[in-house]
Amino acid sequence: MNADAAAKRTPLYALHEELGAKTTVFGGYLMPLAYPGGALREHRHSREFAGLFDISHMGQACISAVASDLERIAMPFTGDVDRLAPGAMLYSLMTNEQGGIHDDVIIARLPQGDGRFHITVNAGGKTENLARLTAALEGAAQLLPQDDKALLALQGPAAARVLERLLERPLAALRFMQCAEIPWGGADCLVARCGYTGEDGFEISLPASRAEDFARAALACEEVAAIGLGARDSLRLEAALCLYGQDIDATTTPVEAGLGMFISKRRRQRQDFPGSEVILRQLRDGASRHLTALLPQGKALLRPHAQLLDARGDVIGAVTSGGFGASLGAPIALGYVAHGFEKPDGEIFANLRGREITVRTTRPPFMPHNYHR
Repeated sequence: MNADAAAKRTPLYALHEELGAKTTVFGGYLMPLAYPGGALREHRHSREFAGLFDISHMGQACISAVASDLERIAMPFTGDVDRLAPGAMLYSLMTNEQGGIHDDVIIARLPQGDGRFHITVNAGGKTENLARLTAALEGAAQLLPQDDKALLALQGPAAARVLERLLERPLAALRFMQCAEIPWGGADCLVARCGYTGEDGFEISLPASRAEDFARAALACEEVAAIGLGARDSLRLEAALCLYGQDIDATTTPVEAGLGMFISKRRRQRQDFPGSEVILRQLRDGASRHLTALLPQGKALLRPHAQLLDARGDVIGAVTSGGFGASLGAPIALGYVAHGFEKPDGEIFANLRGREITVRTTRPPFMPHNYHR
């Protein structure tokens, strides 16, 4: 059986086929890579107007806990999940005993004010990580996978006005990393103001049975175009947002990845999250390597695993993500470099099939974030 035949389909798969999408297997799902207009056009459309992304391959679950146990549900994460206000969200990390990152997740406390939370995990390890969470939360909370839900993202400068028309509700009061439960066409939707492009936008969780109807309604708006994984990757790279399994994984620590700010002060003091000894030591003493934003000089594109070199030609790291920054009109990349080489405006080199390419280090992101704060 080939990979396509074995892959799962999202509730929007038939629509992707109808729209002429070129597909690829990602996270165990057959997903749209690009539509007939091409990834470059999709990228620019998302930056100028609004793009609709099918992200139903991601894992969704509901966590239910009684008020007295809220503190315990924070333990598998590096953030203060228990201190979230109703309707608030946070980006957090699930770490292992070696300090590595098992997953990066989005957690929302549902607006009703009770002990219910919504969590979104990455596609590749969602079965393992939801099982890990179930075990960690045993006795404190119940975790219920929401396999009957789809997840769509609407991203770009026009996203808010499009969604306001679809939902028939103003959204200005909903800020970045806040969520609300809003009905659409008789379906209950969880609307979260967040995303993976650096633009203002929303992620909408809704019943899988209504996902195609919602997607068609959004695509009927002149500002909206369907966007595939190719443009999603180039957009998130310009925003310098990590891709799990590529820029971060179970062997990279939050400090190495520049994600130390997502370990809360209280969790640092309590030292009660997995791998805290390793991570807190790195926060105190520094890490031996750092994820760094890179600007290749010239037109050559850097790809994952390309070696990074110092002026003597010694290997100091490797590229993890790379491609063409369509908004910048130039190549961009992320990669790990040895301590001391991560400072902005430094000069290092990349080995591109035996040819040395000059690379400048820079401050992330490559494109400014335009979140609605």
